[in-house]
Amino acid sequence: MAEKCDDKKCFKHGGVKTRGEYLTGKVVSAKCRHTVVVEREATKFISKYRKWARGTSRISAHNPACLNAKVGDFVELAETRKLSKTKAWTVVSIGAGDKA
Repeated sequence: MAEKCDDKKCFKHGGVKTRGEYLTGKVVSAKCRHTVVVEREATKFISKYRKWARGTSRISAHNPACLNAKVGDFVELAETRKLSKTKAWTVVSIGAGDKA
């Protein structure tokens, strides 16, 4: 990891502050520059059918150069202001847990 980055949207070295929720998930795509797609699994009970439904949600998050998360990493996300049309989350740490 680099100690310093010149990313203006970095939560450590830039002018973006984190606020609100923190989430964990697994990086499934890192094709875009400074962006990763994080997938989270969720189970939900549907009372009408008395069954559990399993689903996933995909969140686009800012990937600062000083962290540089890759596909397969478990990451912790923090909520920020809107950074682009689809990004309102940023990667805060890598290796947040064994399973999200």
